[in-house]
Amino acid sequence: MATSNLHGVGGLAFDSSKRRWPNEMNVLIALILIIGIFELLGHLMMGQSFLFDSAGRSSSIFNEQRLRIIILQVSIIGIIAIGVTQVIISGGIDLSSGSVVGAAAMIAMSFAQVAEVNGNANPTLALGPWATDLPVLVPIAVALLFGLLAGIINGALIAFTGIPPFIATLGMMVTARGIAKWWTAGRPISFPTEGYRAVGDGLMPVIIFVALAILFHLVLRHTVYGKHTYAIGSNEDAARMSGIKVGRHKVLVYTIAGMLAGVAAIVLSSKNLTAQAGMGVMYELDAIAMAVIGGVSLSGGRGSIVGTVLGALIFGVIISGFTFLRLDAYYQEMVKGGIIVAAVVLDQWRQRRAAWGP
Repeated sequence: MATSNLHGVGGLAFDSSKRRWPNEMNVLIALILIIGIFELLGHLMMGQSFLFDSAGRSSSIFNEQRLRIIILQVSIIGIIAIGVTQVIISGGIDLSSGSVVGAAAMIAMSFAQVAEVNGNANPTLALGPWATDLPVLVPIAVALLFGLLAGIINGALIAFTGIPPFIATLGMMVTARGIAKWWTAGRPISFPTEGYRAVGDGLMPVIIFVALAILFHLVLRHTVYGKHTYAIGSNEDAARMSGIKVGRHKVLVYTIAGMLAGVAAIVLSSKNLTAQAGMGVMYELDAIAMAVIGGVSLSGGRGSIVGTVLGALIFGVIISGFTFLRLDAYYQEMVKGGIIVAAVVLDQWRQRRAAWGP
């Protein structure tokens, strides 16, 4: 008797029709469809290809310049989205990451300045001569430390006071933005050292984004930290009863998210060669949107870094596509808002369908 299709206790048959389609595949298909739409509109409206080099201007069949722009413009917010993804999977939310980026960028740049510009004293000097021409590790460490402290405060408030994540991180959002403005009374800080400039030079933001995405994909999928994060997001009470130290783990999750916001601040200020108090405005919402579009459930317990990366690429394609079609920037905001709502509606529909069963 053939038993190759029997598995488990009692010889239960494996039903291949019930094999789950990976959610990341849905996001990938959506990305391909969006690219196809812009390709079609490009040929109809502009007489040009969106992603392909039909003019033979490079050795590749792709428009390398547009591809470069797409990945560069999503890489910094994508770094934040990696941390936000872990927070949402654990059942929380983080509204403070954009403001943490602004404050960390101001603080980091104030330790990354050169003493002289073209033979004259630096006109934007923030802390004084003692804080100029420092090794690049100093501003990097300061920014990471600020992000770490912000994350610890967020996590501790949520884990040990019972404050909802929305309120705790909203408070940090306002506080961090105030710190960014207070640090130099609203004045921008510029002229970093060569070592600090190198952090955001060329494709370095993309390399950092990809490296962090790979790292935390492996961490979430193959470590105890990842298993506990998914368990807490799926059912916090069950996770606590199974022996997981829920409070301590939440602090860790928010700390990692804060540190990644610090990384984004370093890359952003280095890339722009300046830091301003208004940096990072709305970054937290774009990061959340990338995660949700990538299939991370706002209810917690489900999602992946791979999905978030694909969600970030969807964002980049939409922004670049609208620029390619020469449509006004406010259309981008409208479309992004519609995509976010559609992604949440789809997530709710999937959850209800799963609850009802096949």
